[in-house]
Amino acid sequence: MKLTALLVCVFGVTTGEFVVAGILPAVAGDLGVSIPAAGLLVTAYALGMIVGGPLLTAITAGRSRKPLVLALLAVAVTGNLLSTIAPDYGVLFAARIVTALVTSTFFANAIVIATTSAPLDKKASTVAKLALGMNLAMILGAPLGTWIGDELGWRTTFAAITACCAAGLILVARFIPNDQPGVRTRALREFAVFRNRDLLLAIAITAVANIGALMVFTYLAPLLTGPASFPAGAVAPMLLVYGVGATIGNLVGGRLADRALLPSQLGALALLVLLLIALRLSPAAILTGVLVFALGAVGFSVIPGMQARVLTTAAAAPTLAIAVNASSYQVAAAFAGWLGGRVIAGPGLPTIYLVAAATTVLGLALTGLGLAREATYSELRQ
Repeated sequence: MKLTALLVCVFGVTTGEFVVAGILPAVAGDLGVSIPAAGLLVTAYALGMIVGGPLLTAITAGRSRKPLVLALLAVAVTGNLLSTIAPDYGVLFAARIVTALVTSTFFANAIVIATTSAPLDKKASTVAKLALGMNLAMILGAPLGTWIGDELGWRTTFAAITACCAAGLILVARFIPNDQPGVRTRALREFAVFRNRDLLLAIAITAVANIGALMVFTYLAPLLTGPASFPAGAVAPMLLVYGVGATIGNLVGGRLADRALLPSQLGALALLVLLLIALRLSPAAILTGVLVFALGAVGFSVIPGMQARVLTTAAAAPTLAIAVNASSYQVAAAFAGWLGGRVIAGPGLPTIYLVAAATTVLGLALTGLGLAREATYSELRQ
């Protein structure tokens, strides 16, 4: 039940992050702001995670995890409740930032709690099981939240997310065992863990290797209705196809990473490069549909291994390292959106696939460097 309790929380918090994109027009219309202004709610959330995650995690280092997670969830419940009743855009904007500030720290502590009792060769698959909550938020939570917003109003969407987070809080209180607080350290001492070059390389892989897949996902709707010639009504089903692929890939990738972490990651990234090139060359809609499923599967298969690699290289401060890794993923997402926009304004929409493949090659090279360093360590120990 420990993993289930955490999974419910992850589902609720992540749905709160993803669903905003689906209800932006309703929010903008109700609060009397433009769509671009409403879109800043998404940007503000990402920036809140990027900045708040590392700082809050460092500040709370050494605290007993259960009460800390309960406090973080209480903030998430409060933030989503404020979003539900926000009288104007300013209050909603502030509520989103408050919620975002605790998100990365919650995820980091949830991963550490989930993997603490897991054997070393099962950590990646344990992370994958927890990340299932994120996948379900993508393929069920966000579409359901958007539907609720369309039928009952966007405030009802946030009310439902508030209820889900509150339910997760109750489950954590009931099923997560108490732990002893660790040694409290100053924030600057926590950041000393980043002297570890292998940890920095692991975080860099997360930041670089995910740019390509995130770029294609960000602009998947215009890519489908433009170069692939899908009708507009096919976008939602294709997003579901992508989400199902992501869910399967996440679980399979976790198992593969348990067996051979960096080699499996290297192989998945190489396959991702080929898929991105194939999408650029795909002549038929049905083939594109198959490739979108594969893109979701392969793109998400590398994430559990990336998290596990950070955990294994940051024994001195795993929670802070995971929080920074989560922030690096958000940086990748923000950069992917910006770079994709520049590509569309320049060479054109179809070129996104090739640029995404090129950035993935950079991630592949960094992963190869990590594998080479690991091989060197093995030789020195012999």
